[in-house]
Amino acid sequence: MDGARSLPWPLLLLALSLPPIWGVQVEHSIIQTEYFQQSLHSPASQSEQFMFDFDGDEIFHVEKEETIWRLPEFQRFASFEAQGALQNLAIDKQNLQSSMRAYNYSRIPSAGPEVAVFPKQPVLQDEPNVLICSVTKMWPPVLGLRWLRNGIPEERGVLETPFYPDRDNSFRKFSYLPFIPQPGDYYDCRVEHEGLEQPRTTHWEPQIAAPASEATETLICALGLAAGIAGVAAGTALIVRGMKIGRAQRGTL
Repeated sequence: MDGARSLPWPLLLLALSLPPIWGVQVEHSIIQTEYFQQSLHSPASQSEQFMFDFDGDEIFHVEKEETIWRLPEFQRFASFEAQGALQNLAIDKQNLQSSMRAYNYSRIPSAGPEVAVFPKQPVLQDEPNVLICSVTKMWPPVLGLRWLRNGIPEERGVLETPFYPDRDNSFRKFSYLPFIPQPGDYYDCRVEHEGLEQPRTTHWEPQIAAPASEATETLICALGLAAGIAGVAAGTALIVRGMKIGRAQRGTL
């Protein structure tokens, strides 16, 4: 989105500094982040976000007049009316229009993101897993992201987070793709952002050890059985030998 944007600086609402306990200093923070932004060249191209996080982890965000909790269990300890967020965003929109006129429709330079792809769990063939695309260090918080499996777009089961703010005033975002590792499969996370000259594609292939053949498994079982029989035979021979030595010693006495 090429254009002027409101400044979505994280608004620090509450910083809790707990008293020292056995010499350990504990600090926590709850941060509210809200913004409204639009393109200079296409005023109809707009986006907005309202969210709360605790120590960098999302508590909830507001989407389409609804409060979306990061974990359903959070609702047992707190509540939030989405209408309040919508009122704030309406004010942000008015402030943006005023700021654009005051600053002669100038814009903030964009910063291209860093992208990494990795699995949630160790990769095992035929074991369900989740592939994570991490997009960090971006400004502004506008992004196009899609997954490809073996070069073909993949949308089934994909989940994305909102844009999370960082202390350097950049943003990060995560996308999750469920998958079942299979030999020969490969995946790409393709990211489009105005800070990049062209879309950035990050490639990932599962490292899966080839399964043992039936012949190999049979050979291993046979070797194990042979080793077991040899062990039993050796043990029996030692016992018999010990008994003979014992009788010889008693005969001498």
